Amino acid sequence: MHSLIAIDWGTSSLRAARIAADGAVLEERASQRGILTVPAGGFPAVLQETCGDWLSQPDALCLVSGMAGSKQGWREAPYCACPAGFEEVAHSLAWIEPGRIALVPGLSCEHDGVPDVMRGEEVQVFGAMDLLAVRDGLFVLPGTHSKWVEVQDGRVRSFATFMSGEFYALLRQHSILARTLPADDGPLDEEAFLRGVRYARHAGSLLRSAFSARTLSLFERLPAAVQPSYLSGLVIGEELRAAAGTRQRAVLVGSPALTTRYALALGAAGCETRCLGAEATWRGLRALARTLERP
Repeated sequence: MHSLIAIDWGTSSLRAARIAADGAVLEERASQRGILTVPAGGFPAVLQETCGDWLSQPDALCLVSGMAGSKQGWREAPYCACPAGFEEVAHSLAWIEPGRIALVPGLSCEHDGVPDVMRGEEVQVFGAMDLLAVRDGLFVLPGTHSKWVEVQDGRVRSFATFMSGEFYALLRQHSILARTLPADDGPLDEEAFLRGVRYARHAGSLLRSAFSARTLSLFERLPAAVQPSYLSGLVIGEELRAAAGTRQRAVLVGSPALTTRYALALGAAGCETRCLGAEATWRGLRALARTLERP
């Protein structure tokens, strides 16, 4: 197998890993050189600054996932339509230097004639599948724009995006709720969080449930310190209400701060969860590299 250089290049940051043939992560690097900081034509130079010594190896293969393959990035890697698995994505790579540097395409799907897209999360899903040796299931990737991904027979059949993280920030900073919320979120209060999750399910709409964060404060039934946890529960509870239905199990992929909350919320609904973190990205890019080397 080639010496693999795995790159996760997002909007605000860049992460890189050097991965051995056996899958071991030999070294990791990170910088704040997300795609929005890179001038036109500057992507090769930033990649060279970040891991030029790795790229100097004669057998190096560099796979770049994330927003570097968007219209605002290095070069557009057209979305790969679902259903899609390792083979379809590997065959749709956008090569910057044939056989050496490639951009991983995102995925697209449609619901009732409306498109949905992801970039970078597909690699995490593939990595989770490889790590857990599973070919079917529900994969949830919490974040600014959370993804709920249905996998069947090793291929992403469909997915749905929820702007939960962004809506939380809007309510937290720019709505009337901001007037009674403390300056920072503070530690997660599980009781308040789950109270929000339960009320979101009962209220049936975030447009209705969100105002409860104000009224509970107004009548002094919710301490100010736990209001961010309650609001987080409302938003995540709304996401689960809209997306989950009745689920027995799900795989969560993301930062521990977020997967902990989703595991609590899903657990309260009777759904078993397994959590994975950043290792899923490196494992997914390695799995794609293995696919390229198959005869």
